[in-house]
Amino acid sequence: MLTQELLLRFLRRRNAISVATLEREAGLAKDTLAKALKGERNLSEKHLELLLPVVTSYGFSIDLYEKARVVSVINHKGGVGKTTTTGYLGEAIAKKGFKVLIIDLDPQGNLSQIFDVQIRDEQQVYTSLVKLADLPIYNIGENLDIAPSDIELAKAETELVNKVGGEQRLKILIARLSQNYDFILIDCPPSLNILTMSAMQASNSCLITLLPEMSALKGLNTLLERISEARQIFNPALQVDGIVFTMVRKNTVHDGIKETVRSIFPHTKVFDKEIKHLIAFQKAQIEQIPIRTFDKDSEAAKCYEEFCDEYLSLF
Repeated sequence: MLTQELLLRFLRRRNAISVATLEREAGLAKDTLAKALKGERNLSEKHLELLLPVVTSYGFSIDLYEKARVVSVINHKGGVGKTTTTGYLGEAIAKKGFKVLIIDLDPQGNLSQIFDVQIRDEQQVYTSLVKLADLPIYNIGENLDIAPSDIELAKAETELVNKVGGEQRLKILIARLSQNYDFILIDCPPSLNILTMSAMQASNSCLITLLPEMSALKGLNTLLERISEARQIFNPALQVDGIVFTMVRKNTVHDGIKETVRSIFPHTKVFDKEIKHLIAFQKAQIEQIPIRTFDKDSEAAKCYEEFCDEYLSLF
């Protein structure tokens, strides 16, 4: 049965579909659906009955969103914007009305620090992985939750090796709550260790953040090979959503690297929207507040809003 919640979840992901066209094809009065998307009205059972065959023709199915899309934000190099992208893309997606969980899987705990999460005793990802306890969930904004970590997580890198199903434990924990979210974003550590392998086992896809400099470019082929191996060995459904350039400066070096990536990896999506090198990101992180809270009208916030729109257009 089509519900208003399911319908709106579908339309928010498929934001390229014309609402006016859907209204016309379903025989609805103008702005009926548009107002529902804005939260200004509820749709009746008759509205939903008329809309069901129309949205089905655009790819909707009742079981389409039974589980969240789980995305590993990944690169085996540090300082390439993984944490910033996990947090601020998650925040931008949540602002679109989706339920989002971000998971801090980096022992440095920077994602948790960005949102100023004060971890209570044993309520962090490390404890959940070791004891197979439910992931701790902290609400950090409207539609936005976090499962936090700190340096304790570093112990998991060795302990999970000796645990039964060590690499599959994160997948098990995520499966317990997947139906509660639309998107789950995992901030992976800057290495291809057991934590990163666990994330790839649990994920539908990987999002690669890339600094457009030669040192970062050299490791990209290795990273894509590891993702391909993960697909062959333990997660055949794992996809690469694409590459997003981060900390981009307007100069010939960065421009050249970006063009090189597109030419060398023609079958890997490279997003058009990119994250610029802006001081606002550093200032917001020093104050331990999200970028939209720091300045929702800043160029930094707009970078992630625009990238969010392009990212969601994939689905």
